[in-house]
Amino acid sequence: MYYNLKKYGFCERFEQEASLYEGLYPARISEQHREIYKAVSENGEVSASVSGKFAFSAKDITDFPAVGDWVMIDRTDSSDGNAVIHHLLRRKSAFERKAAGTSNALQIVAANIDTVFICMSLNNDFNLRRLERYLSIAWDSMAEPVIILTKADLCAETEARLNEVRAVGMGADTVVCSSMTGIGYDDVLKRISYGKTIAFIGSSGVGKSTLINRLMGRDLLATKEIRDDDRGRHTTTHRQLILLPNGGIVIDTPGMRELQLDSGNLPKAFEDIEELALLCRYRDCSHHSEPGCAVKKAIEAGELSEARLESYNKLRKEINYEGLNSRELEREKIKNMFGGMGEMKQARRFAKNKDK
Repeated sequence: MYYNLKKYGFCERFEQEASLYEGLYPARISEQHREIYKAVSENGEVSASVSGKFAFSAKDITDFPAVGDWVMIDRTDSSDGNAVIHHLLRRKSAFERKAAGTSNALQIVAANIDTVFICMSLNNDFNLRRLERYLSIAWDSMAEPVIILTKADLCAETEARLNEVRAVGMGADTVVCSSMTGIGYDDVLKRISYGKTIAFIGSSGVGKSTLINRLMGRDLLATKEIRDDDRGRHTTTHRQLILLPNGGIVIDTPGMRELQLDSGNLPKAFEDIEELALLCRYRDCSHHSEPGCAVKKAIEAGELSEARLESYNKLRKEINYEGLNSRELEREKIKNMFGGMGEMKQARRFAKNKDK
């Protein structure tokens, strides 16, 4: 039973929940185009849209299906029109970010994933601070992150950059690959297995589509040549779920121009700083100028970079500020700058007396 769906990751966890909905059929969202979805059912792919009741009950955009979600639909073919989505099964994991723009809305990038392939090229796209953002969200998603460094043929300092990545990617495997030489593709393939879902995440033009084409054994996804400035070109325009020949499932995602955090697992992504902080003299040490700060001591000894601490503090503030109203935001900023309202008033009095 459910032979086709099991190829797409339909496991016992989802099967048990699906059995609660009599007269409906499980399917997995493979693409989303505005209000129309494509979903894989036991009998093949169908077009689908959510029911009016579903839309009315949704509190925000994250309550709607995303690519990778398992849903319950009223039919398994589109011969009599689009299928209707009545229920969304509970997600086991989700890679989510704050939507681009000024809105505080969250966006589900990929759902029910087992592994996140964080793709970053070794040429001009190389950016450790961005990688830290990706890792924070990936660890928070409940999926396992793997760092994929692409375009090794365009980098003359591969080993040095690999060491830099390992220093910030503790706990995550790292694979170096090149579409030109084929190096590393076997290592990528070894991390993809039957029924498991991998989300490919990264900036535009880092080679996600090229990598997936190689795993597919054919040019399924469109790709473009790199530009004159050595940067890649944006190709993927929407998220889609693809079944690989070896039985693994991948979700290709468009490149992200910005990656704002709503939440993130900073203790895991910055495990080195968190462990050092336990050795600080003060429990609430801000790692700025307090005596007995183990973090600052590690920086002075060359064991930790100042840039990594700045990135940690920046992401921590970003997550703490998220969802606050203007008054709460101002109070949080004052706390970070002065330690509290009383300390700020004291600093103002000092500045006034100094000017007299």
